[in-house]
Amino acid sequence: MKGFKEFLLRGNVIDLAVAVVIGAAFTAIVTTIVNALINPLIGAVFNASSLDRALIVKIPTVSGGNAEILFGAIIGAVLNFVIVAAVVYFALVVPVNHLKKAAFEQVKNDEQQTPQDVPPTDVEVLLEIRDLLRPQTAGSTGTGTGAHIAPSTAPEGPGIGGSTKL
Repeated sequence: MKGFKEFLLRGNVIDLAVAVVIGAAFTAIVTTIVNALINPLIGAVFNASSLDRALIVKIPTVSGGNAEILFGAIIGAVLNFVIVAAVVYFALVVPVNHLKKAAFEQVKNDEQQTPQDVPPTDVEVLLEIRDLLRPQTAGSTGTGTGAHIAPSTAPEGPGIGGSTKL
């Protein structure tokens, strides 16, 4: 059941479902346009009532009758498909691709910009503390001779009896 849920929630399945529903809705509109506008116009050119009755080719059959090949109906179906495909492409695919491209460029630009309020790293803080402590340790009389040696007045930290200074 978990795998089925993951399959359904995958982006491609939802996109496909939306495309099928929208395609079906556009098909009804396009079919009406083809039947009410394009079929009569093409039918008038071929002296027929519609594309379904235009460009009929009769071929003889074995039994002596005639069979009809309805090329007009085929042309009507192809026109219907092309119009539905064009509407779905220009109404859905082009805007979604444009939005995806804009979102990708936005994410890319956000990744390229360096944030203004980045907190300093641990190393940067330690270097700053060292630089601030350097003038204080320069005047004191320590047993060591480096910036890494703690002053003799520093409190003792954990370690072997007084060997580690904080």
